[in-house]
Amino acid sequence: MEDEVKKKVGAPKGNKNSTREKRVWGKIVKKLAIQEDYKKLHAVANALYAKAEDGDIAAIKELGDRLDGKAMQEIGGGDEPITIRVVTGIDSDD
Repeated sequence: MEDEVKKKVGAPKGNKNSTREKRVWGKIVKKLAIQEDYKKLHAVANALYAKAEDGDIAAIKELGDRLDGKAMQEIGGGDEPITIRVVTGIDSDD
């Protein structure tokens, strides 16, 4: 019984963001790019660049994300302390 509990405790192993379907899709894109001597991939990149050059905000953001990486989001609050109230449903004798 104790072994069963140990197996269920903790975070799941492996990167769930890298599912098999996503890896297969990436392999297909790479294979097609190589077969076409990267012509189609270059055409897509040129189209994205042209849109960014014309002022398309989404294209500009995508280029920035691809070239520089996505900006880190700051996680934090203000300078004031936060009060947290925990409700348990258990009556206290206080």
